Amino acid sequence: MSFAADFDLDAARKMMDPPIQVELTGRALVKVEGPDARSFLQGLLTQDMVSQADGSLSYAALLSPQGRLLLDLFVLATPEGFVLDVAADRRDDLIRRLTLYRLRAKVTLAPLDGRVFVLMGTQVPRAGWHPDPRLAAMGLRGYDVAPSADAVSGQLSDYAARRIALSVPDMADFGDDATYPIEANLDLLQAIDFRKGCFVGQEITSRMKRRGQIKSRMLPIISLDGPLHPAAEVLNGELRAGEVRSTEGSSGLALMRLDRLDGPLTVQGRPVRVHKPDWISSPGR
Repeated sequence: MSFAADFDLDAARKMMDPPIQVELTGRALVKVEGPDARSFLQGLLTQDMVSQADGSLSYAALLSPQGRLLLDLFVLATPEGFVLDVAADRRDDLIRRLTLYRLRAKVTLAPLDGRVFVLMGTQVPRAGWHPDPRLAAMGLRGYDVAPSADAVSGQLSDYAARRIALSVPDMADFGDDATYPIEANLDLLQAIDFRKGCFVGQEITSRMKRRGQIKSRMLPIISLDGPLHPAAEVLNGELRAGEVRSTEGSSGLALMRLDRLDGPLTVQGRPVRVHKPDWISSPGR
């Protein structure tokens, strides 16, 4: 199924009755445990780890000292510490980076076996599932859960199409230390607590938000003539307007300059259209 046509999310919701359950095979888990687990992650991640209640799921990011995105992750608080849900091809890198910061902190870091699922098309609470902390429209997220009785099995392409239509990026969109979290909409997707105090990359991130220096954001685009391809340039006339980051058929997410959204947009000579979701409301936001 595709949610790209006209980016009609109301129609998409109707198409998702019953809910669709998808195993995210590209995700992996890390456990962070020990008496210093909260204070340790508090100084590193963009989210507030100290106040997170056991059993709750949050969304966060690890940034470079220069304020660029290294990776995003979901954080499940447990009585022993935290379970981190991260892109599988970045798990070893995450453990390595956290180990460098550990010093004398009383924490243990280790890979954790487990499977990650999403349940799209419902927000009804159910045992073992957590509301996606980014957007309610993304549904629920679960770990090693049994198949939901009222759901049908979906494909990774269903999940990709939905997140693209909603302008929700993932690792495929970030590049290698190339994107600021605000450009990737993470400030609007509940990934950054601007009141928590210091974290790695905090100064630059806070300055961008405070001064309104947001020139680009990731937005859904749709090709009106053929598929889109990652890394393709988006042009407004002859001016560079953005870059395609991830795709699903004729739809994709592109990092777009906000001052070049109006006018004839093309990718590889084919016309495209940009959609700005309601939750990304005002210009420059």
